Amino acid sequence: MADENELFLKEMEGVRRISVTEREALVKDTGTGGNQAERRRAALENKPVTDPNSLRSSEVPRVGPHDVIGFKRPGIQDGVFRKLRLGKYETEARLDLHRRTVEEARREVYRFVRDCIEADIRSVLMMPGKGDRNTKDPAVLKSYLAFWLEELEDVQAYHTAQPHHGGSGAFYVLLKKSERKKQLAREKFSKGRL
Repeated sequence: MADENELFLKEMEGVRRISVTEREALVKDTGTGGNQAERRRAALENKPVTDPNSLRSSEVPRVGPHDVIGFKRPGIQDGVFRKLRLGKYETEARLDLHRRTVEEARREVYRFVRDCIEADIRSVLMMPGKGDRNTKDPAVLKSYLAFWLEELEDVQAYHTAQPHHGGSGAFYVLLKKSERKKQLAREKFSKGRL
């Protein structure tokens, strides 16, 4: 052990203590800055915050847990709706609403549809579940989702999914085409028609 101490001291020969400079005193902002004043003024104005989400969470018409339902807006071709109903469109995104409250589902559905429109996603699968295990109040989320989908202008059509995609506990949803996709379709189908 003495050999180790001697070896350590020999290695440390010529090492000098690091000089420490005085620390800079930090001064807390007293709130005279413009940013905090702006926040304080905005809070005092007490403007009501408007929720862009218009989906309602009050009572909606109920559907049964095993009901097969569908909806299409005027102008949607029968062939497009049939293809949707049969699950022939590729699912580009999914939203699983199992075990969500009505309010959580309301926020998620609104955000999901908005995000899909921004990302040029057109064909999605939404899964509220059947709700058949809740014997007192079955198909709660399914009922709300069916109602909300008809309220959302970006939803062109929906239909109960095929059994291999969730059956009566899921919906195929067709969203509105973005302006970019509409233009691409026009260009594709108008070639040679001049």
